[in-house]
Amino acid sequence: MDAKQPIKIFNAKIITPDKMIDGGSILIQLNKIAAISNGNIEVADCIAIDAKGKYVSPGFIDIHVHGGGGYDFMDGTENAFLEIAATHAKFGTTSMLPTTLTGTKDEMLQILGVYEGANQNNVNGAQFLGMHLEGPYISMNQKGAQDPRYIRDPLPEEYEEILSQFSCIKRWSAAPELKGAIEFGRYVKSKGVLPALAHTDAVYDEVVKAFENGYTLATHLYSAMSGVTRRNAFRYAGVVESAFIIDEMDVEIIADGVHLPAPLLKLVYKIKGADRTALITDAIRPAGTAVTESILGSIENGLKVIIEDGVAKLPDRTAFAGSIATADRLVRSMINLADVSLVDAIKMISATPARIMGVLDKKGTLTAGKDADIVIFDENINIAMTMINGRIVYQSN
Repeated sequence: MDAKQPIKIFNAKIITPDKMIDGGSILIQLNKIAAISNGNIEVADCIAIDAKGKYVSPGFIDIHVHGGGGYDFMDGTENAFLEIAATHAKFGTTSMLPTTLTGTKDEMLQILGVYEGANQNNVNGAQFLGMHLEGPYISMNQKGAQDPRYIRDPLPEEYEEILSQFSCIKRWSAAPELKGAIEFGRYVKSKGVLPALAHTDAVYDEVVKAFENGYTLATHLYSAMSGVTRRNAFRYAGVVESAFIIDEMDVEIIADGVHLPAPLLKLVYKIKGADRTALITDAIRPAGTAVTESILGSIENGLKVIIEDGVAKLPDRTAFAGSIATADRLVRSMINLADVSLVDAIKMISATPARIMGVLDKKGTLTAGKDADIVIFDENINIAMTMINGRIVYQSN
């Protein structure tokens, strides 16, 4: 496909920021959205794509994803990065934040060192928006499936060194109640990195202090975080309640229908709404595959997990060990389980994560002038086509 040749998508149900256009068309020129019309756009010598009445939406943006297609970013290889990006593109993801797990400093440095080359060579998969470090500064009590061997308090000499070497870090999730975590939040924010609450036992006062110091996003709400707790007979609001109380706090949810059942999906949507809730896969290695056993984390040092009930679990079934969701499943779950409209479900997987990560000026909505990141799907959210920067990277048969 000639990048200079205009592309027209027509006969489409177009999901725009403010309405649905039935029978509309989109013109793409030089990898950008040039125009959106209620009818057919007449363009000479263009590549015409008939949407056949299917939905056309902005590309899905996954700001928390660990792996897929049999690979994990913790593998620390360029091939793993590229295969994960290509796998998720098949399910509508056009942009993502590759996410690490808790590990050694050397492990983090090695993975971050791979990013630049992988980013330059990523032509067939979801674009990388920068790295998301999840841990190692998390609560031991809320570790979930994270490896306890590497959990530690924030050390300035460690995180300052890491940030001085790599500008690709855009988000860092940590537990704000740890010693030094408030200073950590302030520091990473000063470097243009988003600090997020994660794997935390904080109570309301600690969450408020964290929010005031830059922690404006709650990582996978409900998962690995405190709810109402009791200390010496007194009840304290946990991170979940605090995120609900603080109107300006953004939240992300693993909307696979397993990590959060329908009532909790409905509750989050009712309180936080589509403008403050981002859908994430939190997907690990087996996402997009049909395996029944896999590894969480790197292929050499990771933890064995089993796949059943649409989720990854620890072998003893005491805890979930990560999601196997793809982005299309998230949208489907919000519509079918949480009774959310298609327009709002799409906002939660596109515009809202784009705003959270500061890229709404380029991505997240079908608007003239933005990147031509576009997904075509049917009424069951089965992906028919994924386009990234005006280039088709996936088409169903």
